Amino acid sequence: MQAVDVMTSEVVSVEPEMTVREAAALFAEHEISGAPVLDAQGHLRGIISDADLLHRVELGTEKPRRSWWHEMLSSRHDASAYIKEHGRLVKDVMTEGVITVDEATPLDEVANRLEIHHIRRVPVMRGDQVVGIVSRANLVQALALAPRVPNTLQAVSDREIRAMLMGEIAGRNWAMSGRNIIVQNGVVHLFGYYVWSPDQVQAMRVAAESIPGVKAVEDHTCDVPAVMGM
Repeated sequence: MQAVDVMTSEVVSVEPEMTVREAAALFAEHEISGAPVLDAQGHLRGIISDADLLHRVELGTEKPRRSWWHEMLSSRHDASAYIKEHGRLVKDVMTEGVITVDEATPLDEVANRLEIHHIRRVPVMRGDQVVGIVSRANLVQALALAPRVPNTLQAVSDREIRAMLMGEIAGRNWAMSGRNIIVQNGVVHLFGYYVWSPDQVQAMRVAAESIPGVKAVEDHTCDVPAVMGM
């Protein structure tokens, strides 16, 4: 899937010369938490979100002033914070240098950008025009509607299941070696001791459950080796 498949195409935008109060009223009216900032020609100039409005003098939520020596060392940061707290217009408080995607951007890349840049939404561009917004909520909605891959109804041999599982985990540093994996009657059995952390075992279970034909996964790993003859 691509950005165009999940984006919100009815974009609520604000203008750079709009007041912060007007932008806040627009957020409340449309029940949104962020919007692109577009100029008169429809060009993207920035983005504004509820995070930009968190610390405001009108609310008495400004950040406390720091000691004079700290201010000397970080005057640039403090000036930026003052603008966010006291700026009257959207252009004063908006975030510039907006991270964007185009319509054909794959969803995995969209998700990576949201995570890497610690943002909650990205404008979707067609040339220099904003045609949509993809938010984290859009990705969650797409996940909820994604078709479930059937695991238990396909006629797949144990050998094929094991081969597909080995292909899925190949090259992953958490993967178990083949000698610790046995497939019998569609059930994947995981063996081993000492080296397997709970996260490794869980990752192996998730990988196995994604393979068509797998009926169940049984964990036989343990913290210490079994004592022979007991």
